[in-house]
Amino acid sequence: MSGLSRVETSAVARWWRNLDRVTLACVGLLIGLGYVLMLAASPAVASRIGASRNMFILKQVIFLALAGGIVLGTSYLSRRAIKRLAIIGGIIALGATAMTLVHGMEIKGARRWIALPMMSVQPSEFLKPCFAVVTGWLLSARRSVVIWGNIAFPGMLIAFLCFGFILLLLKSQPDIGMLSVITMVFMTQLFVDGLKLYWVGLCVAGMAGAFAVAYIVFPHVQSRVQRFLHPDVGDHYQIDTALRAFGNGGLLGRGPGEGRVKDLLPDAHADFVFAVAGEEYGLILCVIIILLFGTIVLRTLLKLMHEDDPFVIVSATGLVTGFGLQAFVNMGSTLHLIPTKGMTLPFISYGGSSAMSIALTMGMVLALTRHHVGQGKIGQRASASYGQNPLFERNAP
Repeated sequence: MSGLSRVETSAVARWWRNLDRVTLACVGLLIGLGYVLMLAASPAVASRIGASRNMFILKQVIFLALAGGIVLGTSYLSRRAIKRLAIIGGIIALGATAMTLVHGMEIKGARRWIALPMMSVQPSEFLKPCFAVVTGWLLSARRSVVIWGNIAFPGMLIAFLCFGFILLLLKSQPDIGMLSVITMVFMTQLFVDGLKLYWVGLCVAGMAGAFAVAYIVFPHVQSRVQRFLHPDVGDHYQIDTALRAFGNGGLLGRGPGEGRVKDLLPDAHADFVFAVAGEEYGLILCVIIILLFGTIVLRTLLKLMHEDDPFVIVSATGLVTGFGLQAFVNMGSTLHLIPTKGMTLPFISYGGSSAMSIALTMGMVLALTRHHVGQGKIGQRASASYGQNPLFERNAP
């Protein structure tokens, strides 16, 4: 791009020069694959429900176009603007998630969606990126902000209170999958922030206890775990069909439009789109998809090893952990490596709320990992305290 040479000093040129273009390219490829696989998977699903064959395609084209714009627009923001966006967005998402308990649409026994003209919105999807950034701000602020005398800002306490409120909301919907992802992100951020190992052990024990309670309290959780542990018991139609699709696809796939799994699975365009990819395009495309997700996650974590700002370290770690974990849950459940969970494959599965929230996530990651000259006195003071933790030493191995 000759117009954006190193001598160019415009804001756009500086943004482009400092942007992680490899990660941006991987995001662009995932969005492109989302278009291709929606063309393959959605017409059959639309026909089964009596809708126009192009209904899901047209909607997803709009969703992914907006997602691309959100990624680019958010990546242009400063770190301070990202912080403000996360706080305001988190408050709105919390309020909307609470509203689902009263005015939400009930689908399969859960109230997670708010009906809007032409579409429905799942507000809890936007809690993931916003909460990760707010947690990063709270945990870093407690090291650098003094509210009175020698009393530090109670960031850890406020972060736990926010997490507890989110936990109650998601339990009430119920949405155990989303709750599990947010819990894993939060615990990862606490560990990166320097949580002692014995507290890590207590957190892991607490998560195991919470899972046991969920298994006892929620019948659908118990059913999914039982079907996973005992393949010969219960209905395994969707998983068996998805696994056969991978076998039918082989190395190179049956060819575009030649797959049959999309005619058999009701969620072939959403939860099981990875099976459509495996059948029509084969193992090669599945590996490419896994490599794209892995590249984004590993590249971001490697960049953070050379970062000084604790807010960026904790926030970006939480964001990319949630992104990678969501991809793993979708692909792992499709391959029967973990119990089934209705979670979308980022940028590839159908869904407006998912596409927008994942776009916001990746836009925030790109903005936070842009090279910034100077971080200010507050960031320097906070990063100095992180020197006690070897995870945050500059150029750590």
